[in-house]
Amino acid sequence: MPTTNMISRRSVTEDAQEVFRAVALIELGARMQVLESELSLSRDRLIRLYREVRGVSPPKGMLPFSADWYMPWLPNIHASLFFNTYLFLRREASCSHLDALTKGYRLYLEHCKRTEGEPVLDLTRAWTLVRFFEAEMLQLTPCCRCTGKFVAHKHDLQKGVVCGACQPPSRAGKTRKAARAVEEAIAAVIDEETSVVAVNEAAAVAA
Repeated sequence: MPTTNMISRRSVTEDAQEVFRAVALIELGARMQVLESELSLSRDRLIRLYREVRGVSPPKGMLPFSADWYMPWLPNIHASLFFNTYLFLRREASCSHLDALTKGYRLYLEHCKRTEGEPVLDLTRAWTLVRFFEAEMLQLTPCCRCTGKFVAHKHDLQKGVVCGACQPPSRAGKTRKAARAVEEAIAAVIDEETSVVAVNEAAAVAA
């Protein structure tokens, strides 16, 4: 957390931007631990903002702490969609970590709404997923069928792996269609990233 002197030197504009970021995160369902980690506002101000935006006090309790949560087939493909989008926003759109988190999560929610699927990933899970990648606990593994990159444990096999969207379990039932829609969205993100990289490389050669 920043010191009192650092906070006092922050401009009114910078303070307002922090408030806007806090409101955006709260509206998306961020927990207090996420807000305190990502923002420089005091805990008291964050609590007041939370109550103002949500109308209730922030919930208590521990944050998700196990990377295993992202491994079952349905959480895995939803986590993979979000993280591929997050990476695209970071690498190709040059978004900051926080902007990529919020914009990526909004895009994820829009995809779920468009395909009439229920969101599996809440914002806290999405934020924790990014933290697990930063800690090198997880990696993206390419599927040998669809070529999409899916969330996996670090150091898991990377060759000949079939993702959950291509090979859903027999109990999947009606969620197979939603899984296929997520797989197509992941492929679209990867294709878009590849196109941007190709354009950038061509421009560099031309220069």
